[in-house]
Amino acid sequence: MFGYIMPEKPELKIKEFDMYRAYYCGVCKSIGRRHGQIKRMTLTYDAAFLALLLCSILNVETKVKKERCMVHPTKKSFVIYNEIIDYSSDINIILAYNNIIDKWKDDKSKIALVGLVGLKRAYKKLHSKYSTKCDIINRRLEELSILEKNNCDSMDAAAEPFAKLMEEVLDYEKLDDNTRQILRWMGYNLGKWIYLIDAFDDLEDDIKNSSYNPLLSHFKYNGNDVCEFKDNIKEQVEFTLLYCLGEASKAFQLLAAKENKEILENILYIGMLSKTDKILCQRSCVKGEKSI
Repeated sequence: MFGYIMPEKPELKIKEFDMYRAYYCGVCKSIGRRHGQIKRMTLTYDAAFLALLLCSILNVETKVKKERCMVHPTKKSFVIYNEIIDYSSDINIILAYNNIIDKWKDDKSKIALVGLVGLKRAYKKLHSKYSTKCDIINRRLEELSILEKNNCDSMDAAAEPFAKLMEEVLDYEKLDDNTRQILRWMGYNLGKWIYLIDAFDDLEDDIKNSSYNPLLSHFKYNGNDVCEFKDNIKEQVEFTLLYCLGEASKAFQLLAAKENKEILENILYIGMLSKTDKILCQRSCVKGEKSI
């Protein structure tokens, strides 16, 4: 369900792309340094966005280095180091662990089991550090699991637990109460957008596997042609998705970002809008984004 919050790369200036990549590589290296090299494979664009967002409103001591990595061994790239990068890498591992638990519960695959075993120790350590946040995330996922098991027929109700989960992800305790409330509203709307865009993206797979999908229940799918079904519901789903993006954008404007503003605007105003268009308009599922 993660990895949808990403920039529209062709619209970034070269210096903006270098800065975005510096945050992305910073989170990736932080995961390797703090949790183990193999766990860098769990890195998502969402974690880079979290680091960019929090660094835009917090004044933290930052180091920038030019380094090589095992993915790009012949070329040095800028890498950001600071406490927000480390926080984002921790959150990335917490979400990855919970995502794999969800996959394990769904299909009992060997891949999910291997991932679960690989991340368990790191998650246990992070649970001690962020016990309240981890407990809230677990509670939201349990609420979501109950709704899905009961075949919830309201896409808004089904999206609510994940929206509230993302509230916790964006909330950072070192910020003042007003800023935290703005971030929580932004997180709520981003979470709802992620849940519903993922549901639309997974429609064909969920029909094929007879898996729960809030859109199939909400719009009473009756076994008709999937492309026809997608065309019929597209306008109503798009309305909700664009409303969520609009609210997230309004919240962002209230934050008065001091740094990374152009990159964040690219992600929120162009990248996520472009992702919405691509997924709503596709008639076959071609998934996967290349690492930067």
